[in-house]
Amino acid sequence: MKLYYLPGACSLSDHIVLDWIGLPYETYRVAREELGSPEYLRINPSGAVPALQEPEGWVLTENVAILNYLADKFPLAGLGGEGARGRAEVNRWLAYLNSDLHPLFKPVFGAARFIDGEAAQEQLRTKCIGRLRAYYERLDAQLQGRDWLTGTRSFADPYLFVVLRWAMGKGVDLSGLDNLARFHQRMTADAGVASAMAQEGL
Repeated sequence: MKLYYLPGACSLSDHIVLDWIGLPYETYRVAREELGSPEYLRINPSGAVPALQEPEGWVLTENVAILNYLADKFPLAGLGGEGARGRAEVNRWLAYLNSDLHPLFKPVFGAARFIDGEAAQEQLRTKCIGRLRAYYERLDAQLQGRDWLTGTRSFADPYLFVVLRWAMGKGVDLSGLDNLARFHQRMTADAGVASAMAQEGL
């Protein structure tokens, strides 16, 4: 398997999961200017990461699909939740991270794609950063009394780690969210997380 990634992007969640699985895999660091190249668009027509390529050439894109695929392909890693209800809970929080929280970062990282004028762009960034606080409050509440989002380690946890890193880097107010702080500390100390981050130069 080969993972196409950008350092620190949401593809880091797949990278961590691959490390947690503990079997050999390859990675390819995609340069940002490479995303729109004809060569990369043949791999992922969306011009985005992640993309996961199997040895026979089959390519899977979209984080939610890749994380579920890895959980199903390597069930002994125990990252997909236990039973139908366990998988549903993992996907509930993965969907929250991917569909609700993640999109709010798009204007934070690239406001010029959404609105013209520096003042308007800064206003949009500031508004999105302010709105993000409520999403992290809900995540902090979910982690009360838990080490992991659903109680046991799953493929949703690396995604949470990624968006926590984004929040810290972009000045989202995380003050008082002690459960999230402990989660970040635990993930940072994890050997698989450390390995994936080292490979990405983070």
